[in-house]
Amino acid sequence: MEKLTYIGFGIFILIIFGGFFFFRGGGSTINGNIVSDGGQVLQGETQKVVLSIKDYNYYPNTINVKVNQPIKLSLDNSVTGCLRNFNIKDLGISKTLRTPQETIDFTPTKKGTFRFACSMGMGYGNLIVE
Repeated sequence: MEKLTYIGFGIFILIIFGGFFFFRGGGSTINGNIVSDGGQVLQGETQKVVLSIKDYNYYPNTINVKVNQPIKLSLDNSVTGCLRNFNIKDLGISKTLRTPQETIDFTPTKKGTFRFACSMGMGYGNLIVE
């Protein structure tokens, strides 16, 4: 009987935890990967990237940027739960973006493909630095 109580309690906690992340959130306002207004990155221009959620993953989940040019990355209102904890492990980037106004500002100094993910690895994608 005691074992069933522990199992029932565990299931209850999982449901509460999952519901918290599932029902928290807002509407999507900005989607996509905006490199610059004209679609072309000029020398020294900040590359703006705004991520949203589509099918429970970051959207877009492939981002193309230029090496040695600053990036300002943000998450729109559709991003909720653990996906607000954004990480690019290979670049040493890890930050919780609590609002769409908060940004991660960095400059990639080497070319390559870098995997990004939420803190739990549920949402993920690739940053391609060219």
